[in-house]
Amino acid sequence: MLAALTTWTTYAFAAEQAFNVDEYEIQPEDVLDVFVWREPDLQKSVVVRPDGGISFPLVGNIQAAGKTTTQLQADVAAKLREYIPDAVVNVSITELKGMRIYVTGKVARPGQYEIGRYIDVLQALTLAGGPNPFADANNIRVLRGAGENVVVYDFNYSQVQRGKNLEQNILLKPNDTVVVP
Repeated sequence: MLAALTTWTTYAFAAEQAFNVDEYEIQPEDVLDVFVWREPDLQKSVVVRPDGGISFPLVGNIQAAGKTTTQLQADVAAKLREYIPDAVVNVSITELKGMRIYVTGKVARPGQYEIGRYIDVLQALTLAGGPNPFADANNIRVLRGAGENVVVYDFNYSQVQRGKNLEQNILLKPNDTVVVP
């Protein structure tokens, strides 16, 4: 019993360490609050367009998707320097609308799932109603786009159910696809 608890604790700690909120990359359809300190006319809630851009007063169009909030803050501040030399900009994400994953193949409810937080593979399978009786649940794959490449992660449902090899139950990132053959 103690060994199982130690394994679970180690896995839970590893999962928590795997995601840092400061590393979240803004996605199309996310809702952002952009705030410039001491400038009431420069406080705006914006939706990231499908092309990944946003529009903001004095800045115009600027690319947001693929950047962290810290990176976008720096970009907006740099564009504002012409008008406000010491602009202090804050960008926060108020809605994770672009946080979606896909589950396809032999599951009860395949499709696109809009989620408001990071989930792991097992949780995604639960959202989709689990593998159906004809699924090859021991050969599930997670497809993750990495630039022009696709990274493939293997997931063995039976092992995870038994509490073995829990490291394969990775946290999903936006636009990951879970394929159940």
